[in-house]
Amino acid sequence: MSLYVEEEGSLVLPEDVDAENTAEMVIKAALDYIGCPYEAEVNLLLTTDNEIQEMNKMFRELDKSTDVLSFPMLEYEIPGEFEIFEKQAEDAFNPESGELMLGDIVISKNKVIAQAEAYGHSPKREFAFLIAHSMLHLFGFDHMEEDERVVMEQKQREIMEKVQIPRE
Repeated sequence: MSLYVEEEGSLVLPEDVDAENTAEMVIKAALDYIGCPYEAEVNLLLTTDNEIQEMNKMFRELDKSTDVLSFPMLEYEIPGEFEIFEKQAEDAFNPESGELMLGDIVISKNKVIAQAEAYGHSPKREFAFLIAHSMLHLFGFDHMEEDERVVMEQKQREIMEKVQIPRE
């Protein structure tokens, strides 16, 4: 698995978050949980509220900051089912590494800190949760409809249990 992390802005996440290692742990757990049969590649951008607001406005036409944005590289017929990509190898796999290109995760560092405080748990837990949530989007899951939301919430809980970062 390859994880490419980029960070912008002067705000720094608390030391206990250990962003790169925590992200890698959660991504690996999510890949294992969903049963991805391939090595995979994920890009992670840690940014500020202002920057994520600009991205949200540009890509979703919502002029407000958000905690996480997910940009899947793949379109699934059925969320979490990877067989389709064997036929789309040119578009789905990085020609240099052979890894499945899942997509990009963008996280607001401001929101990680604020939401951790608001929900009464650690910034590490909030960060890990946002990674788990976004990975499910990169696997084709969504939460626009009530039944989708219930499925996604259950999967998020199970990934968080797998990495042993419980809600405090």
